[in-house]
Amino acid sequence: MNKIILIGNLTKDPETSTTNGGVQFTRFQIAVNRPFTNSAGERVADYFDVITWRQLADRCAKYLFKGSKVGINGSVQRRQYEDRDGIKRTSFDVVADEVEFLTPKSNTAPRNDNDYPEPPRNDMQPVDNDDLPF
Repeated sequence: MNKIILIGNLTKDPETSTTNGGVQFTRFQIAVNRPFTNSAGERVADYFDVITWRQLADRCAKYLFKGSKVGINGSVQRRQYEDRDGIKRTSFDVVADEVEFLTPKSNTAPRNDNDYPEPPRNDMQPVDNDDLPF
């Protein structure tokens, strides 16, 4: 089983790209605090590289920014590549299946003034409290 759940803050703004096949992806890094402090009393953090694909990548690019708090649900993927000096390297990425935006909406805004979310639907039916089972 390959499953990871993280809650952390973006260390910088997300970066969006498109594959040669036209599929959009967005990369960002999050810092996740450990539940303890080091011997100097400082909070220790681990850093994770996260990648999102398609519609999720689009939403992350629009609404996330440096400092945003997010919850990530996904898997870990190993990637091997050659660096500029020809040395083989290995890195691990978190491929996000779900990203929960945890920063309050009052602190977020779409990146482009034309990219606002759809307004709420008005087709909801009122519910009488006497009909609730609790």
